[in-house]
Amino acid sequence: MRVTSVLVWVWIIMAGAALAAPDTSLRPIAREDNTSASMSLGNTRPMARPALLEAALVSQLARQFETVADPGFQHALASQTNIATRAFAAVSPQATGLSIRPNLRPYSMVQKAMAKRRARAKGAVCGDPDIQGETVGFVPGRLSACGIQDAVKVRSVLGITLSQQAVLDCKTAKAVKTWVRKGMKPAVGNTGGGVSQIKVAAHYACRTRNNQPGAKISEHGKGRAIDISGFRLRDGSEITLLQDWNRRGTGAMLRKMHQSACGIFGTVLGPESDRFHKDHFHFDTARYRSGSFCR
Repeated sequence: MRVTSVLVWVWIIMAGAALAAPDTSLRPIAREDNTSASMSLGNTRPMARPALLEAALVSQLARQFETVADPGFQHALASQTNIATRAFAAVSPQATGLSIRPNLRPYSMVQKAMAKRRARAKGAVCGDPDIQGETVGFVPGRLSACGIQDAVKVRSVLGITLSQQAVLDCKTAKAVKTWVRKGMKPAVGNTGGGVSQIKVAAHYACRTRNNQPGAKISEHGKGRAIDISGFRLRDGSEITLLQDWNRRGTGAMLRKMHQSACGIFGTVLGPESDRFHKDHFHFDTARYRSGSFCR
């Protein structure tokens, strides 16, 4: 009876030790330097096949293709010396034996790129390198409702120059960039090589709407508006609202530009809005409760 009790206790102790022992079946395989190959199961990587097995596989592929006298493989054998490269060539005539890596850029090219990046950053306004110009700051107006708190003078947007530098606030400058990217460029496409210059008819001016006596102060007087009369293309040709609005081809481009501006700007006026806008687009960033006003 005493012997049976001892055996039971020994069995219990051994079972407990087995349960407490860590399971090594799922541990990452240690490398030759005795460091863990991975710290977690999620990061475990498959072990590379032994060199002997790889050599056998390559040799088998080589014999297979040599027996069929594949011309592409024979050429690969003549031009390549690496056995793995020959195996890749054997698998597919289009396979590349060695990975193609681009050459490093010359240091002079890197210097030019960095200089260009610094120049763009230096000329950026509104915190956006795509909007180039200079900071103006506060612009007072001769009338109480005129003026700009933080004005900038924009000379180019997304690499496209303005025919005259436009004094605007940053909200309007950024809206112009969005329209150039989403509206103007897609509308023109590659016609004439694309747009090289935007013809600005008006920007900041302390005046009433349409210069009419007694009218409200225009959004131009607050730095929130820009008038665009046309575009110069890279081949030297021009598109103007006065001459091309009703022409086939160019007229469709201009109408796409007009339509795309709705929503980006608060007010969008074109040649069909009234007699004051026969020759230009009027874009401003005024906001209305009913949404954008487009005509």
